[in-house]
Amino acid sequence: MTALNTNAGAHAGVTPTQAAMAMLDQCRDLVGAIDDELYAKPCPVMMGSTIGKHLRHTVDHFAALLACRDEATPIDYDHRERDVPMETDRKAALEAIDGVRKGLASLDPSGDSRSVTIRVMLTGDGAETDLRSTLAREIAFATHHAIHHNAMIQAIADHAGVKTPAGFGMAPSTVNHESSTNG
Repeated sequence: MTALNTNAGAHAGVTPTQAAMAMLDQCRDLVGAIDDELYAKPCPVMMGSTIGKHLRHTVDHFAALLACRDEATPIDYDHRERDVPMETDRKAALEAIDGVRKGLASLDPSGDSRSVTIRVMLTGDGAETDLRSTLAREIAFATHHAIHHNAMIQAIADHAGVKTPAGFGMAPSTVNHESSTNG
């Protein structure tokens, strides 16, 4: 699997887009390394969730920010399709990951600081609010969000007896902390 240098920060020249690409590479490598059954199998210790559903959720967040073309078009993480082929079909998942990677690669690096609006649902009653952000911040958010879903994917894989690479699903701050206390 592709290693994500979780110790590298913006000061080292790593951009949010580069970190996102590395995260998506990890997801792609995992999907390519497991079989169809495990990909779509509900896990009893994770409330019946599947690797495919967590991966779809991750891809949805990146797709939502890529759909934002200007400040007037909000990034909407909450309204997304469920029960789509990507949840059960590894080939569809790999195609979706590749599509998101292509979209991220097409972004103008100088546009990472452009202002964007995000629309979020903060309560279960459906009420939404718009917040200001930057594209770079939202790419970083989607990447960190993916890390937490990778942690759940790791738990599902572990329950099935499949090992993921060291650091898979771990936040960069955790990797940094562990390397500084163990090194």
